[in-house]
Amino acid sequence: MQREQPNSGSEPSGLGVWSPPVSHLNWSSTTPDDVDDLVRLGQACLDRDGGLPDVADPEHLQKVFVTNTAICGRDELGEIVAAAAVGRNGAGERIAAALVDPAVMGRGIGEELAAWVDEHSGGPVSLVMDSMSPEAERLFSRLGLRRVLAETVMCHPMRAIPNVRLPENILTIPFTDDTSEAFQHAYTASFCDQPGYDASSAQAWGRWLREQRGFQPEDSRVALDRDGHVAGFVTISKNWIEEVGVVPAWRGRGLGAHLIARSLTAISKRGASLTWLAVGCDNPARTLYQRLGFRDCGTRALYERG
Repeated sequence: MQREQPNSGSEPSGLGVWSPPVSHLNWSSTTPDDVDDLVRLGQACLDRDGGLPDVADPEHLQKVFVTNTAICGRDELGEIVAAAAVGRNGAGERIAAALVDPAVMGRGIGEELAAWVDEHSGGPVSLVMDSMSPEAERLFSRLGLRRVLAETVMCHPMRAIPNVRLPENILTIPFTDDTSEAFQHAYTASFCDQPGYDASSAQAWGRWLREQRGFQPEDSRVALDRDGHVAGFVTISKNWIEEVGVVPAWRGRGLGAHLIARSLTAISKRGASLTWLAVGCDNPARTLYQRLGFRDCGTRALYERG
């Protein structure tokens, strides 16, 4: 799943209408002065349930919970313990995000946030949860929301990076304007046989890649066989392995493992202490990542009205 969040607009969400209990929080629009408190809230969610490290990143929180139409709830001590935002993603689709401090779960705050999203999003909306908790899962089930995507967030501690040889008759080259078409071909060939593949989204992938924050073209690689046919690819942004794919003919030959190991080395050379990736919860590639030293660090999920 691409790590994208709401980035514009607002408008009754399609999540449904409920009569939530009153949590007795003080609700107000989020402002730039709230970012530090939002970082503390996001870190509390990560410490308890894991998820994307972006949840505690000031720049990310500014983009999601300040730039968009957003609300925060403060307890009797003035601490922000809940937040929600509605907007649109890069494709113009309505999208929402929410955070609730684990210390105040079970008080009806989630229901209040769902009702607020319903009032402000202007139509059918997808709800992105970058730090997923069991309580949220039960709440969404009660509200009739269905999970349409789920990813395991994984990180590598970088203390022992495996050395995996490049398969014979394969070479890898970095992302440039001249090789961007080869990356696009490798993406399509790697994923077109996968459930949920969307050709229209695949066409937009190259543009999204260039716009990704922290994209590292020199460390992103496309693999070619000796006849110049694409065999696989990997893309990197900062300390994230964003996408890795291998075309069917080259699966099972160690190419995917090499691309991951090579990426870990490249990221390590830039001084990172952790490398992150997200993989579908049911994707068998999780086993490969675990074998290469990655560990599970929570779940992120996408929900829609059933």
